[in-house]
Amino acid sequence: MAKKYNNPILSGFYPDPSICRADNNFYLATSTFAYFPGIPVFHSKDLLHWKQIVSAIDRPGQLCYDGLQISQGLYAPTIRFHDGIFYILCTLVGGSPHNKNFIITAKDPAGPWSDPVWLEGADGIDPSIFFDDDGKVWYCGTHPAPEGEVYPGNYEVYIHEIDLSLLAENKNPLTGKSTGIWRGALRDCIWPEGPHIYKIDGWYYLLHAEGGTGIDHAICIARSKNIHGTWEGKKSNPVLTHRHLGKKAEIINTGHADIIDDTQGNWWMVLLASRPFGNISEEKKVCPLGRETFMIPIYWEDGWPWFKSESGLIEKEYSLPSLIESNSSDIKTDWSSEPSCDHFNGKLPLHWLSLRMPANEKDIAFSMQPDALRLFTKAATLRGREHPAFAGRRVRHKNWAFSASLGFSPKAPNETAGIVLLQSEDWHYRLELSLSSSGNYTLRLVGASNKEDEVIALCEIPASTQPLVLAARCEEMELSFYYGKDQYSLVKIIDNIDARILSTEYAGGFVGTLAGVFASGNGKDTGNYADVFWAEYSLL
Repeated sequence: MAKKYNNPILSGFYPDPSICRADNNFYLATSTFAYFPGIPVFHSKDLLHWKQIVSAIDRPGQLCYDGLQISQGLYAPTIRFHDGIFYILCTLVGGSPHNKNFIITAKDPAGPWSDPVWLEGADGIDPSIFFDDDGKVWYCGTHPAPEGEVYPGNYEVYIHEIDLSLLAENKNPLTGKSTGIWRGALRDCIWPEGPHIYKIDGWYYLLHAEGGTGIDHAICIARSKNIHGTWEGKKSNPVLTHRHLGKKAEIINTGHADIIDDTQGNWWMVLLASRPFGNISEEKKVCPLGRETFMIPIYWEDGWPWFKSESGLIEKEYSLPSLIESNSSDIKTDWSSEPSCDHFNGKLPLHWLSLRMPANEKDIAFSMQPDALRLFTKAATLRGREHPAFAGRRVRHKNWAFSASLGFSPKAPNETAGIVLLQSEDWHYRLELSLSSSGNYTLRLVGASNKEDEVIALCEIPASTQPLVLAARCEEMELSFYYGKDQYSLVKIIDNIDARILSTEYAGGFVGTLAGVFASGNGKDTGNYADVFWAEYSLL
């Protein structure tokens, strides 16, 4: 009996999905930009239940994204499996030089993943790898066209042969010269990106996105009998887009896809898309969750892929054949669910993130207070590009609540700690505790909206209020903020705060909103700290 699945399959900030199959197991990876750990890897046996098993970039020394903006960092990973080895290729954007592509490998998808091997000579972005049936291995990526960017986004898809024996020696595996193979499906196409090559029934297929990552995003395909070309585009390109629906559609920004077959011969496409939210009366809707991972069924007809949809659009629900025995003990129904309440038993949960660099004993510690997350009041702030004492989890719904229990005794006026709703360095809300001139504590809501910090609300509370629960609620794109001695006695500080600024429509960039906790000395390392005892996120 067929089951049903709902889109998105990964809600919240999980963009640029790539998928592979190893026997009866499916693995999926997405972008994380300047957040750490980087590149989450998800596992599924049935395409219905997904569980994060690791982050492929998860330890000091693998990568460094010092000084990067939140929307720089790790772009568009590709995950593949071949001859017992898992491969991930990815771009580091904003380093030195500006963009660098790398490859990491693992025998077990749950890790450990290797240190990066840098692919010198592979310029541009969005790397992929293709294993041909003649034994050759190809790098596939996108870079500026040979004549240069005569218009913004004048890029081409290119290939470059890979020698896996060099990779095994931790040497740059690219050999020979690169060859441009495709400029995109439409004339004067901009930003052909996210290319993947497959070989199916004697044809090479090149799947890619074009049109930019916003409202004009689209998925296109070309094919050839020879990997060097000549390539022909499908006459009905794009194979999937919502750009003709405008900004008020229920799903927009559709693009950046990958395809896979299952064990029963069915084919599936994973892709990114966004869900705009807003009040009924609002003209402008926004996407605070960022770009999420969707999945659609596809089929083959006349040598080309088509996607199954009665409406011609991405649908919220699809049928899914049973790929394993229904009584299998390998599948747990909670695989797709994160815990609503997180405790910090010696490490960050897999679905939590910090910024830029591995959390270390100078930023975040677990050993000094049992079952708590300790955040130090160091000089770095969330407004800068340093290593703030911060940890957070993705906001994944339109209406939600987030709260955390903190123990914090500020000793100087510059010391702050609290909860944050973080879209970017310049667009966020902080509900933070500090020391008042009277010796009590000041609790203030601070808004950052591409200008100097603005104190939106404040109140004074007794210094004896320890620990303190801080909370935020989002209902129909309006925020309210609370505090109390526990989650059962919360006092509202303010409501009717605009949640729309926590979106790329206001902030730019490529990420979704995170709800988290932080501490800062605001320009000075003071040696103080805040302990976070638990944090809870729930759907309203």
